[in-house]
Amino acid sequence: MKKLTFTVILVAIAIIGAAMMSLNDQPVKKKKTPPNLIVIMVDDMGWFDVGFNGCKDIPTPNIDRIANEGARFNEGYVTFPVCGPSRAGFLTGRYQDRFGYTTNPSIDPNNAVSGLPVEEQTIANVLKKADYNSAIIGKWHMGTHPNFHPLKRGFDYFYGFLSGGHNYMPEMLTLNDLSEVSKKWEWYKTKIIENHDKVEIDDYLTDELTDASIRYIKKQTKKDQHFMVYLAYNAPHTPLQATEKYLNRFPNIKNKKRKTYAAMVSAVDDGVGRILKTLEEENIDENTLVVFLSDNGGAKNNASINLPLRGKKGDLYEGGVRVPFAMRWKGTIPAKVDYKQPISSLDIMATIVAQNKIKIGKERPLDGVNLIPYLNGTKNSAPHDYLFWRKWEKNYMAIRNGNYKLVANSDWKNNPTELYNISEDMSETKNIKDDHDQLSKELTSQWEAWNSELKDRVFPTLNEDKWWGLE
Repeated sequence: MKKLTFTVILVAIAIIGAAMMSLNDQPVKKKKTPPNLIVIMVDDMGWFDVGFNGCKDIPTPNIDRIANEGARFNEGYVTFPVCGPSRAGFLTGRYQDRFGYTTNPSIDPNNAVSGLPVEEQTIANVLKKADYNSAIIGKWHMGTHPNFHPLKRGFDYFYGFLSGGHNYMPEMLTLNDLSEVSKKWEWYKTKIIENHDKVEIDDYLTDELTDASIRYIKKQTKKDQHFMVYLAYNAPHTPLQATEKYLNRFPNIKNKKRKTYAAMVSAVDDGVGRILKTLEEENIDENTLVVFLSDNGGAKNNASINLPLRGKKGDLYEGGVRVPFAMRWKGTIPAKVDYKQPISSLDIMATIVAQNKIKIGKERPLDGVNLIPYLNGTKNSAPHDYLFWRKWEKNYMAIRNGNYKLVANSDWKNNPTELYNISEDMSETKNIKDDHDQLSKELTSQWEAWNSELKDRVFPTLNEDKWWGLE
């Protein structure tokens, strides 16, 4: 009897041990909040050039996954229709004109003023308060003087380039650094930088940036470290350059520029897919907030398509500031949310700050809002009463309130403003200002009040820069 009892005990121990081993083999799901953050920002992509906005000639299944497994923003805006200021707005969560970042800065590495003012806190600075490790991978465009280097602006890792554009083919990167630039645009030829050191690459730049992002994600996950990745692809910004691998996917596109553009977008889509797969493999896909957007609308020179929106990069019409925009946080944001209220790139920082309950100083308050309550149905109102735009150099203006947008895509002091009902006329074809005189006056007054809080430009522009010629 004792032998039988002892045998039963041994069998029970073996069963329990096997069960424990089986449990140990199961992937461990990490808690959902606060999430890691990945912001994938592309450059000069047209509003219509993703599948979730209706594109047919360029498949974007991986980018579309972010929208299908989370929220698609039908009216997702950025704060400026050109790269540098738009990115400055995202990085600080504040309208960039509050600190005089009104246009693209010069590329002069000797200019200690031309860049994101050191007094401003970046999203990486702020997330340090919650023990995040942060990386910027790709395009910086926030100044090239050492004062503005990403590692001095809160980021823990940098892999990319400091200027606003770059060549994509490794054999075209022939200059060691900006000190070897002898003429305008030659900074596109500089070698890639990892932290402070130049590195040689042997693959298409878009793929290299994806590789660097995946290495960084895996490293942080191995350390069980919360992280933020700002993956700033320069694609599909000019120059239009793509490898045969991606060009061969589009035999039916006869227009050469559109075909190359499509190939560049396809490379980005592959990269997005690889990153989403990495999140799954590392068992952090439910603990990572993923955002996809463009820094401004499609440009005139890269064969992008903004239709049915009016305008392009550089305009304050919808085509310049309304961009492909999607957000996914599995288990927190419901799938297939088709969100139609206006939202802003400013909201990205406000959203991640709210998840971490980080306090922001009163001297530099954020202009965005936490989007999560609006996406999960907790709040049903519009996130913003007003959204504002200004092009200081040209005196352009725009303001969005509810369904209405007042805009002057020319000097508004010398030319009449235009009023559109965006919900009924997203193409801005029917100016209804004459029928809504009082509303137009009220919106003008609101914009002027906002404008009174802003700064004029604080640094020389790219077009004023002659440092490469020693002038």
